[in-house]
Amino acid sequence: MRLVLLLCLFILFLNCEDKQSKKNKTVENAELKTNKKEIYKDTIVKPKREFPKLDSENAMFFFLEYEKHNKENKVRVKTSMGSFDILLYNKTKFHRANFIFLTKQKYFNDTQFYRVINNFMIQGGASDDKASMKKRFDIGKYLLPTDTKRGYKHDRGVISMPSSELENPHKLASPFEFFIVQQRGGSHFLDGDYTIFGEVIRGMNVIDKIASVETDEADWPLKNIWIKTVEIIE
Repeated sequence: MRLVLLLCLFILFLNCEDKQSKKNKTVENAELKTNKKEIYKDTIVKPKREFPKLDSENAMFFFLEYEKHNKENKVRVKTSMGSFDILLYNKTKFHRANFIFLTKQKYFNDTQFYRVINNFMIQGGASDDKASMKKRFDIGKYLLPTDTKRGYKHDRGVISMPSSELENPHKLASPFEFFIVQQRGGSHFLDGDYTIFGEVIRGMNVIDKIASVETDEADWPLKNIWIKTVEIIE
């Protein structure tokens, strides 16, 4: 009888030990999870901006410095209707630097040629999707001054920068967009108002192809013409 009593007490002791062990492990696991969360929280670091967010006050100073260290002047535009190459003029340095900067930021990728007028011009660099709007917001809100006294004319094939749609008596340029003159003989009535900052050096047949698509009353192509990528080639 005494032996049975001792055996029961031993089993009871083991059960208590097991419960205490499980309780301790539960507490340890909870502490471990808490520690992991704290460690994870401590290791999250918001990425630092490589460039400042641009605005009307800092944009010109930024591009003045940027163009000194980013001398590239040839880009390839790949669209859903073919590709073409553009030479950017060094004389219009702010506009060249702006285009190179936006290219390196991959801004133009997945935008569209959204305004097309056959025998006049095609205009691109915008889109109605949220991704493009977010890109603009992240880069900043700014305009570029016109630079129209470099001797360039709105001949066929030149790339020029449209003025902003905002109230803008001085025709300050909208930096995210561009248009390419497709009109044979040029569109010289634009001279003096818009900044020419480059020209198509390969693929004018693609420009003509884009210009010939059907559009709605607002000159927006009935079928989206995508700018897949813009990349620097030199």
